[in-house]
Amino acid sequence: MKSTGVVRRIDDLGRIVIPKEIRRSLRIHDGESMEIFVDNELIALKKYSSLDELVNLSILLVDVIYNDIKKEVLITDMDKVIAYSGKDKKKYLSSCISQNLVQMINERMSIKISKKDVELIDGISYNSGFIIYPIIANGDACGSVVVLCGDTEINEEDERLVKFVADFLGKHIEQ
Repeated sequence: MKSTGVVRRIDDLGRIVIPKEIRRSLRIHDGESMEIFVDNELIALKKYSSLDELVNLSILLVDVIYNDIKKEVLITDMDKVIAYSGKDKKKYLSSCISQNLVQMINERMSIKISKKDVELIDGISYNSGFIIYPIIANGDACGSVVVLCGDTEINEEDERLVKFVADFLGKHIEQ
């Protein structure tokens, strides 16, 4: 583990401030939940994602969908791609999602675009049709399901499938 060289005091309420530079580089925003781990004398913080527990299920889902509709499918939490099926799997899996996609998720609207150049993953633009449906659990936006349609048409079946998967994952988190 790498030391940052930053030392902070714990206040009388037991709080400690994480420096702004570290929060920015790790994409930690006000109000986000952190998971706390303890190992002997080491305390570690990790951004909490309710979808972390569903990674294996998400991987199965995207593989089944890709085999059926032959379109790239990805599932994200609010920071990264947690499941991907399609070309260049290693390139996209665990990649950071763009601020553009984070904003779309936070707007909690399903988005269907026939053909547009858009950055969904940091540094990677797609010139494709796509469907984005946010994953909502307990009233909070916690990720998205995205289908990249390439040059093929977006049809109603694709839209229903994306909505179903997002709703399924949201309900699964609530359980």
